[in-house]
Amino acid sequence: MSRFTIPPAALALGLAGLIPFAWGALTLVSEDLATWGISALGPRFIGPYVQLQYGTVILSFMSGVLWGFATRAEGREAATGYALSVLPALWAFFFVGGGPVSAATYLIFGFLGLLALDWTFWRQGLAPAWWMQLRILLTVVVVGCLAVGVV
Repeated sequence: MSRFTIPPAALALGLAGLIPFAWGALTLVSEDLATWGISALGPRFIGPYVQLQYGTVILSFMSGVLWGFATRAEGREAATGYALSVLPALWAFFFVGGGPVSAATYLIFGFLGLLALDWTFWRQGLAPAWWMQLRILLTVVVVGCLAVGVV
């Protein structure tokens, strides 16, 4: 396996992590799925509710991932990395709220900002060589799914 090939476990788990975003988008466009989802799973596991809750959790989780990358640096680069790594969690805490459209919009910007942070850590050699291939794929799908609730 090339150093640029996404490890199968990372790819599988990353793709599985898209399920709540995709399910939320599907229940926004299909009344039948939304009705089934409410009866089978409950109202907080459909539409924007599942997307916004899960998206907030994932932004916070990704702060931890970036923190881990920062541990590979030293000195000023490490200090900057630690400071940057907390931004996604702080973004989710301070900005994701209000109505579903504004919360989804803020999550979209949060995930795009996270992608920029991913690139920064990757460019510094702190993230694996395959990192951006995975993160671009996941971010495109997440943003697309969240956009369904915004438009």
